[in-house]
Amino acid sequence: MSAKEEKPLKKVCIICAKGSIEDVYATLIMANGAVMEGIEAKVFFTFFGLDAITKKQMKKLHTGVVGNPAMRMPGGLPFPTLLGILPGVEAGVSAMMKSQMEKLDIPPVDEFLDMITAGGGEIYACKLATDMFKLKKEDLSEHVIDIITVGDFYAMAGGENTQIIFT
Repeated sequence: MSAKEEKPLKKVCIICAKGSIEDVYATLIMANGAVMEGIEAKVFFTFFGLDAITKKQMKKLHTGVVGNPAMRMPGGLPFPTLLGILPGVEAGVSAMMKSQMEKLDIPPVDEFLDMITAGGGEIYACKLATDMFKLKKEDLSEHVIDIITVGDFYAMAGGENTQIIFT
């Protein structure tokens, strides 16, 4: 198929399975970008990604510093992983990351969820993961439409020109 024959993307189904700032924000930015472009967006939060939509956790996300080979210090030097185990280092790095995001006017998680849902995006929680972590619908953000199974999510992913994205 040539570029002239390509059909525009109609729907993205994004799966967020990690709860670090960088993984959650990758999900939120992609979902928000989709709705801003008029693309249908469905976001499925599972396992530690549930932290982004759990009321008690959504404002406490941290940057993963241990075992993150892409982590850099100011100036671009590689971050020594061993430092990540020292008390306060993860909190400090997370605070720096949040400060940089504020300077760029990147909204907090709850505001991002507002923007996504206002644009027609849909937010779902994984039934297996919520059962595992003993979470109920009332523990989750009001933006969560429902707690669904993986099969339910796949059923929503049907249709021409749909992409499933795992962050």
